[in-house]
Amino acid sequence: MKTVGLIGGMSWESSVLYYQQINRLVLQHKGGLHSAPLILHSVDFAEIARLQHADDWEQLGNYLADIAKGLEAAGASALAICTNTMHKVAPQIAKVVRIPLLHIGDAVLNACKKEGFLRVGLLGTQFTMEQPFLKDHLAQGGLEVLVPSPAERQEVHRVIYEELCRGIITDDSLQRYLAIIDNLRQQGAEAVVLGCTEIGLLVNADQSPLPVLDTTALHAQSVAAFMLAE
Repeated sequence: MKTVGLIGGMSWESSVLYYQQINRLVLQHKGGLHSAPLILHSVDFAEIARLQHADDWEQLGNYLADIAKGLEAAGASALAICTNTMHKVAPQIAKVVRIPLLHIGDAVLNACKKEGFLRVGLLGTQFTMEQPFLKDHLAQGGLEVLVPSPAERQEVHRVIYEELCRGIITDDSLQRYLAIIDNLRQQGAEAVVLGCTEIGLLVNADQSPLPVLDTTALHAQSVAAFMLAE
């Protein structure tokens, strides 16, 4: 199997899911005592969040690029950034390494192609919902991307940073998210992209008014597929 380097800790709550899901997929495929060869660099998310809200993406890009180079030197055959928001600096990371970067947006596009979705709603941090780095990636793959209203985007963002990244799950927040997803459905969305790797901690497919595209699960599947490819 190939070894993949994970840039995680953003937050560690979702990085745990990556580790579990990738290992489970490898076990399902290979059986026995097999597990996934992973190299995880987990950051201190407090500093990442501070720089995000200070709009210092250049420093963030340089920081994650250095981590990427370290993972490559440690033997990784590919990289995965275990967060949607930090794909904003994916180009800075990709250009400093020789190994491929497994982009979270490609995992979403592959799932939409398989299911036949052409118009999707997007939930995530305000950075992800309002800036073009993920929306444009999806649009270039043929998707129409809808986002919530400004007030709804603010609430989605608040719940991510104040609750989900701290492992806090409440029914009140779930109900607000479900109402926002239903508004996207009324606007014509055929599915909802959980475009923050923590949102799957709160919303699952059985509850949602729309089919769910959980980026954590989809990205983990793409990592496992890369590992297992001959």
